[in-house]
Amino acid sequence: MPKTYEPIATTTVGSATNTVSFSSISGSYTDLIAVVSAAASALSEIDIRMGNGSVDTGSNYSQTWLTGNGTSAASVRDSNRNRMRLNYNSLISTTLGNDVHIFQFMNYANTTTNKTVLYRGNTAAYGTDASVGLWRSTSAINVITFYANVDGTKTFSTGSIFTLYGIKAA
Repeated sequence: MPKTYEPIATTTVGSATNTVSFSSISGSYTDLIAVVSAAASALSEIDIRMGNGSVDTGSNYSQTWLTGNGTSAASVRDSNRNRMRLNYNSLISTTLGNDVHIFQFMNYANTTTNKTVLYRGNTAAYGTDASVGLWRSTSAINVITFYANVDGTKTFSTGSIFTLYGIKAA
């Protein structure tokens, strides 16, 4: 059965901000895809929190990175975190258009399983990542917030673009 991408929402950052959120996300899709083309005030990770009604700030997130920078490769595991961080070498650069980050929220509306997020990203000057994250909750996801890093010391730059797509069974 073919599946199609359906644009749900796009946010273009109008002035520097630490967070970009999508809320009131419909549960009518099979998966969600977020495509991020961003720049930041300084080299930065992308942190994610998700939830149902509000974001979960508890220690319910885990991630595993497969990462490389052109010289070496590694696998890194991190668990019981208060946010999900899926880019390790594919940092957000300070120049808009130098990187692309793709997040797939699998089976996001299911209320019987924990939520898995697949990630692919690259930044030409720093590296590439293929990662998987887990939100240990059976709640359906209807809000996703992206952070230029959770501690608030960095911001997404003006012109950064965040697009959310739903995948619908045809």
